[in-house]
Amino acid sequence: MKELIETIVKPLVDFPEEVRVETIEDDTRITYHLTVNKTDIGKVIGKQGRVAKAIRTVVYAAGSSQQKKIFLEIGE
Repeated sequence: MKELIETIVKPLVDFPEEVRVETIEDDTRITYHLTVNKTDIGKVIGKQGRVAKAIRTVVYAAGSSQQKKIFLEIGE
């Protein structure tokens, strides 16, 4: 899943080498924390959050076969 997020986000940003995905796993959920350069945060979120929503939709669909709930947090 980490590779999927990186594959989606890296073409969108100006500094793909600064894209980081951290995984935090609990008993009932998996949280992926996406970190990008400060100047790229707007590109990842998009107008009215449309790009972020699309990324989350793909990630949630890909992880639907798992027994745990999946969350994607976007930060700088």
